[in-house]
Amino acid sequence: MVVVRSHTTRGCPLSATPKASRPPDDGRCRFDELYAAHRVQILGYALRRTSDPQDAADILAETFLIAWRRLDAVPHGAEARLWLYGVARRVLANHHRGVRRRSALSHDLADRLRSDLATGYVPEEPGDLAPAAEAFRELPERDRELLALVGWEGLDNGEIATVLGCSRNAVRIRLHRARRRFARELERRGASASQSRTLAAAHGEHA
Repeated sequence: MVVVRSHTTRGCPLSATPKASRPPDDGRCRFDELYAAHRVQILGYALRRTSDPQDAADILAETFLIAWRRLDAVPHGAEARLWLYGVARRVLANHHRGVRRRSALSHDLADRLRSDLATGYVPEEPGDLAPAAEAFRELPERDRELLALVGWEGLDNGEIATVLGCSRNAVRIRLHRARRRFARELERRGASASQSRTLAAAHGEHA
């Protein structure tokens, strides 16, 4: 059995890491700080987009493994969180590649949507969130991701642009179109015009 002894450098605790891949001690300190500051947000991002907590944990681990390997590329300050979201998004895409679009993930997203929308307005009838869940599932994946980045991660247009690697104006246009498609899907399923505007606004108007 191999016994690993932890030690500290400059007050920063170090955990076991293969020597071949270990950055300098100050890099290790930075990675530990990065993980402590953002692991909850990245795990939440993954949990909201998977149907299995173990899958979310795997996505979290892979995201930070990439951050470890590319530590010099990780920006400082608030931009680090957005960089990690971008990595997590690509890891998630790989995870879902080959999986049927109408999978357990879609149902999980719908359940999340019901919960989130319930906090945004008072339903006229107990069961009137079902059309919203169905409408959300029918949106293209790109639309769902944009609306989720606004509604779940609370990102603004500039932050979403950083995550997606596109311009702020492109995000604004795509969000506008996503909200319109969402509103049309809602109306097709019997939601009132006022409800459609409220639900669509809750997922992008304030971005």
